[in-house]
Amino acid sequence: MEIEFRGVVAGYSPTLTILNELDFRAPSGEMTLLVGPNGAGKSTALKTLFGLLAPRSGSIRLGGEEVAGLAPRAMLARGVVFVPQGRNLFGTLSVLHNLELGGVTLRSGLRGRVERVLERFPRLRERIASQASTLSGGEQKQLEIARALLLEPKVLLIDEPSIGLSPIISHDVFRLLRKLADDGTTVLMVEQNVRSALAYADRALALEMGRLALDRPAGELLGDPNLNRLFLGATTRRSA
Repeated sequence: MEIEFRGVVAGYSPTLTILNELDFRAPSGEMTLLVGPNGAGKSTALKTLFGLLAPRSGSIRLGGEEVAGLAPRAMLARGVVFVPQGRNLFGTLSVLHNLELGGVTLRSGLRGRVERVLERFPRLRERIASQASTLSGGEQKQLEIARALLLEPKVLLIDEPSIGLSPIISHDVFRLLRKLADDGTTVLMVEQNVRSALAYADRALALEMGRLALDRPAGELLGDPNLNRLFLGATTRRSA
């Protein structure tokens, strides 16, 4: 499903506005990368889309349907799943129990979905009875993503998936997200490891002060000598 922001204004208090009439489009079935300096509005955009923050004004469309202001449960019902930054696991529970909790809203078919997810993550199958807190950083990130995939999302929002991971494990995660997009899932990702993520993404959107500063195909940017400057907020240039 395509994601579209039109003039979205949002923030954390009446005096703290983060998104300033933000406009962007993330095409259906593609992997779109949101980048920019700290405070640019990347994570806020994900939270606003998922319903954790209510926009003050503007339009958010999902597959052509207006969804601005809907609660997270309503977004889940529309096939949108959010994997936030940091570790979001039940550390004292097993891998299996963490997965089962991810499917707590499902009325049936949980066992089959767990089995299908484990086919993607053989390492998690090996550690199915282990406490989540004993997993490596890479294994914990796999578990977070696996738990999200239980819901068979049409749209996956993921914030900083490579934090705390080695370069090798980071690339494993990016490859998995690339495969999801190739299979038809719309992936919208916030990531500071820009150069590595660009190798897997379809498009890159640079935010600056809550506005879209740049929109270009990811492949074009990999060879750009101004790559770091573009994504550290030193430009207000916008291109399609």
